[in-house]
Amino acid sequence: MSAKPAGVRRWLTTVDNEDVGLLYLAFGFGCGVVGAGDALLLRTHLLTPGADVWPAATYDALFTTHGLTMLFLFATPVVFGLANCVLPALVGADDMAFPRVNAVAFWLLVPAAALIRSGLLADLAGVPGASPPATGWTLYAPMSVEAPNRAIDLLLLGLHLSGVSTIMSAINFIATVVAERRIAWADLDIFSWTMLTTGGLALFSFPVLGSALLMLLLDRNFGTTFFAVEGGGPILWQHLFWFFGHPEVYILVLPPMGLVSLVLPRFAGRRLFGRPFVVYSTLAIGVLAYGVWAHHMFTTGLDPRVRASFMAVTLAIAVPSAVKTFNWIATLWNGRVRLTAPMLFCVGAVGNFVLGGVTGVFLASIPVDRLLHGTYYVVGHFHFMLVGTSVFALFAGVYYWFPLLTGRRYNAALARLHFWLTAVGTVGAFGALILLGFRGLPRRMATYPPALAPLQQFATVWAYVLGLGQVVWVWNVARSLRRRPLVADANVWDLDDRLLTPEWARFDPPGADDSPREDDSPGEDEDDR
Repeated sequence: MSAKPAGVRRWLTTVDNEDVGLLYLAFGFGCGVVGAGDALLLRTHLLTPGADVWPAATYDALFTTHGLTMLFLFATPVVFGLANCVLPALVGADDMAFPRVNAVAFWLLVPAAALIRSGLLADLAGVPGASPPATGWTLYAPMSVEAPNRAIDLLLLGLHLSGVSTIMSAINFIATVVAERRIAWADLDIFSWTMLTTGGLALFSFPVLGSALLMLLLDRNFGTTFFAVEGGGPILWQHLFWFFGHPEVYILVLPPMGLVSLVLPRFAGRRLFGRPFVVYSTLAIGVLAYGVWAHHMFTTGLDPRVRASFMAVTLAIAVPSAVKTFNWIATLWNGRVRLTAPMLFCVGAVGNFVLGGVTGVFLASIPVDRLLHGTYYVVGHFHFMLVGTSVFALFAGVYYWFPLLTGRRYNAALARLHFWLTAVGTVGAFGALILLGFRGLPRRMATYPPALAPLQQFATVWAYVLGLGQVVWVWNVARSLRRRPLVADANVWDLDDRLLTPEWARFDPPGADDSPREDDSPGEDEDDR
């Protein structure tokens, strides 16, 4: 195998799956920092009941860009980055099935991000007729059709590029698992099963989003009437958007579930309990995900018989999710648990998934949803699922594979501090949003009654704590990447041989420098073993 080019040329021309995976991770976490900044600005605005910090239009623009950035530019790229790094090794392949397609899929995200965030850049540059979109991340018609802001057109093009990138990656993941696999289906790990299912979900849901975005662009620029109010266009948009939108939730949740299923047993000292049922539950979620979209539309006047059918399927999809939860708990039961940083984030993900899942079951009930729909309760539930579950599991995967990806060790004390700040910040901030929802406070509002100020301020303070935890993580990664390489064999975590997974067999630290650095001090090289 020829040596890789050095410097910038390597990263601009690489088609190696591990390099592309690292690019995805760097891009995703970079966008995550930007999206988290939007969130903290939102929470700062909500410290006071009135629009005292900045205008209501700025608040609307912030929650629009926050949602789109975190969903399309942070969570999905980080999932795909981890999968690129380890999936081929897990299935016994040398690389992704289509390496060049893999690289192109990543590089499409760069202009997509620029277009999605272009409203802010245009506003700063003083471009007439362009400002940050303030339609909400769901882009509901007629607001998204009639708004004269030209940055919305750029946003739609950026989302379309992001969708094309995701479809290309989905095809690659499916082809890699199916065609490049060198192990039996019965031996395929849970993370690979979830990526296969996720690929299928993306393959059938993102084309619907792409079609809806093109229809919206035509309405805005060429006088078509796909989403005209007179013909029921706003309801049509909701059907198309949520047919994509709810499978997208599982695109973001299933791979983290696979990470928990892979990482948690390693530090419980035993195999995953009920492994076949975890696989079946993954496939069941992949199928049922397409039968729940209209539970987002219970308040839109749908026929009661249609609403009842969607309520039944929404309740049913809780069953395979519960199967996973009980299997994780059973795996921990009587296990030799080691509370390493990856394990802490796995346990945190399971706990938050219970909170997010239970609050979601209530929303599946039509009478309850009619009371809580459009309130902060939905925001709290959604963030327990995507932050408390998905992000926690992603951090578990990043910490678990950090030596594999970088050849270096991280600071264990800082990793544990990162976990605890993130855990208490998540429960404090989003738990307060659940309580605000019970008080009936509508979401997406720049102002609110003064009587609810204490709960809003409580949520904001804990959001700052959550943000501080991510600062600790960035500092830990930055200082760890400057340290001497980790010299270790494949069993860096001291696991039983029966718990080792194939990707560690390829562990090859990039050089070994045993000489300590001047900034090394005793204990800083300690890992989580």
